[in-house]
Amino acid sequence: MNTALLELFPELLELLVFGLGSVGLSIAGLYIERFALATVESGNAKLGAWLAFMGFMAFYFAYLMSTDKFRPKLAMVRRHLAEQ
Repeated sequence: MNTALLELFPELLELLVFGLGSVGLSIAGLYIERFALATVESGNAKLGAWLAFMGFMAFYFAYLMSTDKFRPKLAMVRRHLAEQ
């Protein structure tokens, strides 16, 4: 059992990094969107629009990381654990 977990350690670490990266990008996107809204409310529409786009991109990359990296890695780890 211990050797199986040691074999899975790199995959579990990668899974943790992808999960935390996705959560971190989502939080960053939320913060940027709030800052964009405050910037637009203060009267600087161009900068606010640019910041809103950057916040959207952070959300988009968080989505891509969770769907393209996290989910397949989670499925692989689950499959590997089920085989043992």
